[in-house]
Amino acid sequence: MKNIKTIISYLKPYKKTIFLGVCCLIIVDGLQMIVPKIIQHIIDFMHLPDFSLMTIFKFSVLIIILAVAMSILRYLWRLLFFQNAYKIERKIRNDYYDHLQKLSSKFFQNHNTGKLMAYATNDLRAVRMLFGIGVVLAFDVILMFVATLSLMININFHLTIYAIIPMPIVIFIMIFFGRKLHHLFGKVQKTFATMSDSVQESISGIRVIKSFVREKAYKNRVGEIAFDLMKENLHLTKIWGMFFPAMFAIIGISLLLTLYFGGTKTILGEITIGEFVAFNSYLHMLIWPVIAIGWIVNLFQRGTASLNRIQKIMDEKPEIVDTKKVDKSIKKIDGKIEFRNLTFSYPDSKHIILNGISFSVNRGETLAIVGKTGEGKSTLIKLLTRINNPPENSIFIDNKDIYKVPLSILRKNIAVVTQDIFLFSTSIEENIKFGKSEVSGKEIVNVTELAHFQHEITEFSQKIKSVIGEKGVSLSGGQKQRLAMARALIKNAPILILDDAFSSVDTQTENIILENLQKHNKNKTTLIIAHRISTMQHADKIIVLDKGKIVEKGNHEKLLKSGGLYYDIYQKQRLKEELKI
Repeated sequence: MKNIKTIISYLKPYKKTIFLGVCCLIIVDGLQMIVPKIIQHIIDFMHLPDFSLMTIFKFSVLIIILAVAMSILRYLWRLLFFQNAYKIERKIRNDYYDHLQKLSSKFFQNHNTGKLMAYATNDLRAVRMLFGIGVVLAFDVILMFVATLSLMININFHLTIYAIIPMPIVIFIMIFFGRKLHHLFGKVQKTFATMSDSVQESISGIRVIKSFVREKAYKNRVGEIAFDLMKENLHLTKIWGMFFPAMFAIIGISLLLTLYFGGTKTILGEITIGEFVAFNSYLHMLIWPVIAIGWIVNLFQRGTASLNRIQKIMDEKPEIVDTKKVDKSIKKIDGKIEFRNLTFSYPDSKHIILNGISFSVNRGETLAIVGKTGEGKSTLIKLLTRINNPPENSIFIDNKDIYKVPLSILRKNIAVVTQDIFLFSTSIEENIKFGKSEVSGKEIVNVTELAHFQHEITEFSQKIKSVIGEKGVSLSGGQKQRLAMARALIKNAPILILDDAFSSVDTQTENIILENLQKHNKNKTTLIIAHRISTMQHADKIIVLDKGKIVEKGNHEKLLKSGGLYYDIYQKQRLKEELKI
């Protein structure tokens, strides 16, 4: 029932074109019904004196006209129905993609990219077939069955009863095979999704696979999944292959009964030879709906199995949304940030990541966050950007609870550069413009200079138009980070977050970029997470995290004088640098 409602909801916007398509279909089916009657008339009246070759010629011309009219109308209903199917497929794909963008990071941790891709390709293809040829067949079966059965009854009621005696078996076959096909197609689609995910993962990680000489192992892994997919498809094919022979067996019995009882009635004069020929023509027309039922069952089971899988994703509720507290009047952010006694644990864990965190950063100030790996530094950023939801009344932007700031406004006004850089497989220019689509060439040059990347761009063969490959494969780690920096700076957001954004950049380049940012970000709030003290020593404020708590606060000089954890980190880094020399 839920599937039917979903199907109707997607068909509803196209009711006008569906109605026109159905009208064309009705006319085509109606014209088809006329042809056997013409043949009946020719056969039954050939012996009359006024019947001549001219009469046959006239009827032949009429049949040709009907055939041309049916061809044109068939084209029209195909065009109308199939156009709708592609439009519905596009609508579902857009809804699916739009919904994916709303889901939280937790969802993507539990769902592989390859499987999500399979839903958007293979499953949607099955759904399109359901909304296209499946809808056509459903209408055509009903119209053809009712029309042909009525005309057969009009010729001879008893002969019609004999002809349709085997037909109830069709219902049993539909139920029996329908359930099996639905289950088996679901398994095929699931295996296809697994294979899609495995292939996507192996291609994305091809450099790692090659460096560890694991080509054969991954070839075998993908091969095993491909073999499983083949087995599932063969199993489905065996069941599907049994369906049509069973249907044709029923049709054969029906034809046999018609031949015997119809022939007898013709010999006895209960029906004319023309009526017997017409009856057989209508019976053959009735065979089409019977065969089409098989296709409908297949398309419906495939389509609904795929629709169920897509709907399951669509039913996932986004965790990160605007709440009832949101203030729609907020259109911009000045940049003041305040954490008030924030304590946070991830939903599936009892371990406290952050405990009683309190600090503030005014507009135009730079805050550096120091701590060992796993102390919750990046978690602070995830909470500030609402990748994860913080506790209420724990984070404030411009003295307003973060939940009052619309999610789109919050993220629009924060630019983030992380250690784990994701770049798109397009040009350098397009990657930078991803941060802000409407920008001038001068603005792009400015941000690349700030990120100390402009000189290297000029060395590429096609300069800023150079394509960098999937995930920036043609760039070094430092170049990726500087490109990501330029992408963030082009936003000109009031808050800039650098989460270990200099990990692949040498110290000299890092100092140049930081000096550029100090000049550029005078009126902007900057948060820096780094492992190198040199990166943060010029910050206005520094907080040191240990075991999820702030253990030290102050500027670089103050923290060195205190002789605490910050001092220890500083001394160790100095010793490390001296040993390198």
